[in-house]
Amino acid sequence: MKDRQVEVVAGNHAVARIAGAVVLVAHRGHSRPTSEATAVIAVESLAELVREAADQHPDGPGALVARAATRWLMKYAEQISPGAPIDFGILSAAETGGVAIFLHGAITAVLAGDGTLERYRGSDAAFTVDRVATVPARAVALFVDDPKGRIPELPAERGIGWLVEGIAQAGGAIVWSDAVRGRSTSVPSEAAHRPPPPTARIDSGPTQRPHPEPQLTETRASTAMLDSVQDQQPVDPHHAPTQTGGTNPAPRPDPDLQRRLEATAKATALTVKVMGFKCARAHPSDPRSAFCTVCGMPVDQTQQLIEVVRPPLGMLVLDDGMTYMLAADAVLGRDPEHSEQARRGMVPLKVEDSSGGMSRAHAEVLLVNWDVSLVDRGSTNGTRTRLPGYRDWIRLAPHQPMVLVPGTEVMIGNRVLRYEPAAPPPFG
Repeated sequence: MKDRQVEVVAGNHAVARIAGAVVLVAHRGHSRPTSEATAVIAVESLAELVREAADQHPDGPGALVARAATRWLMKYAEQISPGAPIDFGILSAAETGGVAIFLHGAITAVLAGDGTLERYRGSDAAFTVDRVATVPARAVALFVDDPKGRIPELPAERGIGWLVEGIAQAGGAIVWSDAVRGRSTSVPSEAAHRPPPPTARIDSGPTQRPHPEPQLTETRASTAMLDSVQDQQPVDPHHAPTQTGGTNPAPRPDPDLQRRLEATAKATALTVKVMGFKCARAHPSDPRSAFCTVCGMPVDQTQQLIEVVRPPLGMLVLDDGMTYMLAADAVLGRDPEHSEQARRGMVPLKVEDSSGGMSRAHAEVLLVNWDVSLVDRGSTNGTRTRLPGYRDWIRLAPHQPMVLVPGTEVMIGNRVLRYEPAAPPPFG
């Protein structure tokens, strides 16, 4: 099961083979995609995401791929394609020995067995499809749905095309499950030493720079994807990790998290209702996230949206270790208890500061739907933020909200706070 043929299907979309995984991105233009097309820029950025996950977990990066792809959707997709969604799918090896499937938008995964056909459709999910499936007997494929929602039929026999590494113009990609016989096991030296295409690293955001023209490589390759299925040992159901519809085994309950939630519930009534999902443990969760906002469990995103009581959306961790749970709008400063915001009902979060650079009511933290925003209240010395992975601080424009992402650091006066999610990290 070491050598897999990845065959591309004719079409005008962009497909990449990287570190044994397959990435497909829909190109919605009527002409063939160029190096400057949104689909090509997106597929290169996603390919780098997959490469980094495979470097960390070469035997089964599927769980990391799902987490990174969800973060990519929430942070970078809008930068690459403002106002227009990016439809894409990723097939990668799961840690359990199966195939990890991640879909967003009008992308369909087809699993073909002996006389059976199973489909996962990204368009059926409110946000994403995140699944681990047993490797089918024949093939697993990714296709872009046409404007009417139709997908191509899987061919009865495999062709002769092989995508080894890099990017190709295609309508879909098929990973054949049975070993290909009669092929040479040596990769031509030119192909073997061909450098991978340049990509836009996800930690620095997407960049517009020249890309290689999409091309189809017709040589044989070795891949880690689907390799370990024949050697997979039976799993004892009494000792198997709990898993619900995703690539992430259920994390152990976090007693510290429970205590924080109980303390918040006593201090602040949780009454705000928003549209969301419920995880397998019945916790309300952000519908954009593949993992529960409260406990980190995978969330079935094919369920219907319902009205839920919003849980705390995260915490602010001060540089001395003190933690503020975010369950309601709050005002930060050296004396927020006597501020106008506190009189209006905001939770006052007092931050000790001896620098003289912090205002009494310095900044506000606002909870809107499932987002946490930071607003500088026109403070004398300003509020600065630093995104995760960046070195420089950026001063916020007064009275202009900034949506915080996990890991963002906030500087008021000479104190630094970090915004973190309330749930334990997935895959931990």
